[in-house]
Amino acid sequence: MRRSTDHTLHLLKRELEIKLDELEEQWHFASLERIFIENRIYRDIEEEETWEGVIQAIDKGLKPHTKHLKRAVTEEDIVRLTEIRIKRISKFDIDKAQQKIDALEEEIAQVKHHLDNLVDFAVDYFKKLKKEYGTGRERKTELRLFEEIEATKVVIRNTKLYVNRAEGFVGTSLKKDEYVTDCSDIDDVICFTADGKMMVTKVDSKTFIGKDIIHVAIFKKKDKRTIYNMVYRDGKAGNTYIKRFAVTSVTRDREYDLGQGKKDSKVLYFSANPNGEAEVVTVLLRQVGSIRKVKFDLDFADVLIKGRNVKGNIVTKYPVKRIELKEEGVSTLKPRRIWFDDTVKRLNVDERGELLGEFKGEDRLLIITQSGVVKTIKPELTTRFDEEIIVLEKWTKNKPISAIYWEPEKERYYVKRFIIEHPDKEEKFISDHEDSFLEIVTTDYYPMAEVVYTKPKGKERRENEEVNLAEFISIKGIKALGNQLTSEKVNQINLLDPLPYEQDEDETEQNEAETNGSKAEVTGEEIQAGEIKIVEKSKSSDGQPSLFDD
Repeated sequence: MRRSTDHTLHLLKRELEIKLDELEEQWHFASLERIFIENRIYRDIEEEETWEGVIQAIDKGLKPHTKHLKRAVTEEDIVRLTEIRIKRISKFDIDKAQQKIDALEEEIAQVKHHLDNLVDFAVDYFKKLKKEYGTGRERKTELRLFEEIEATKVVIRNTKLYVNRAEGFVGTSLKKDEYVTDCSDIDDVICFTADGKMMVTKVDSKTFIGKDIIHVAIFKKKDKRTIYNMVYRDGKAGNTYIKRFAVTSVTRDREYDLGQGKKDSKVLYFSANPNGEAEVVTVLLRQVGSIRKVKFDLDFADVLIKGRNVKGNIVTKYPVKRIELKEEGVSTLKPRRIWFDDTVKRLNVDERGELLGEFKGEDRLLIITQSGVVKTIKPELTTRFDEEIIVLEKWTKNKPISAIYWEPEKERYYVKRFIIEHPDKEEKFISDHEDSFLEIVTTDYYPMAEVVYTKPKGKERRENEEVNLAEFISIKGIKALGNQLTSEKVNQINLLDPLPYEQDEDETEQNEAETNGSKAEVTGEEIQAGEIKIVEKSKSSDGQPSLFDD
């Protein structure tokens, strides 16, 4: 502590000494300038023809007036006087010059006083720091530990990406065109065109990809969850194929052909699915020849996820008029186990922190904050979480949330139970009053709370009371006020262990069905490992080629 204090005093002393030197130099030249102009010494150099003569003439003119200066006049000082412009000389004001010199003398005296009373100056210096940079100027940056940092995951996306689909350009400068997403200058962009080409390129102001762009997104390297569903025509009059694939690694700025490379190939249907969703589409054929069935459905769930270079499965050999989306799909990938690392406030799949559960494509995270805000989000690994979060868990639809909060206008604690009716909406479930606060919140089915009452003066304190919140109030809307907990003064409220909850038979059967279903799901990783899904070859009564003929 003593060494630190001595070091601080030494630094402050050096700063004062440096400032004193600077002020004395300013005073010295201001005085010289006044002498030079007030005594019209600049006229002594009018007859001089050499530079040496000019310097000597000014030096001779200054000597009678420099006895009061703090140091000797140097040649550098004289050279500096010769650089004063005529305009400045003509507008010279003696009074203002003297005021400037007087102000410098006051500053010099103050700095000398600080040097003579260095300890008092140091104390005042820290008081000033506290006053100017204390209350209201708290640190806004966060200090957190990171084991491994991927720049693309922690970078701030403060640039907007645009696309001109018809002309085939993507970039950050196309502000008059279609907005795609926020991005950063180190992101990569993946693009697909209507002729079945794909390219990954660096974010830039303007990049040409190819005409008729059908999909643009930020590319995530090693992303095995995003699955692309595609139906394309091979060549001008070739067969129509269906395929599903992931893009995990590519060479930047290289064009990839997702078909078979034939001229006039065309993508008839395309979708990008962040969790491997498999939709159902309706195929409408052109009425040609003896074809009898011109409309049938395709379920992408029946198609294996393979590499991007595969040909795919034959859909039909007849011309396709159009393909329409019939039914939104659900994920066909196996559930992904996700953990939450409280140290860095991030989700991960590397088994760091607390396991939140296994998530399928439609599953969401429940978030409740101390300010009484509830919302659900998709478990994206790039999501950032703030310090206010008090509940973070896998969301169970129709599972009630129980809360006890303080209502300032009523000056009472209130209890409420509700379910989330709008998963995509962020909602506040306590009062908007600035003094309202959340006391307790829980997602247990049968939560129990202990109420500790305040002891009144001259009376015995009321015994602690246990409250079964599920019996105390029924489930109501999220905007409902709730029921008053008690009219007595409360000292504190404690959350107890919940009562046991047994699942209904219907819920148990549903969970088993989901579990069995997830075991049968297939990922691109399993296919590469040699685990092949067996699909019964379809038979067509109308003579039309089978979906799985190849």
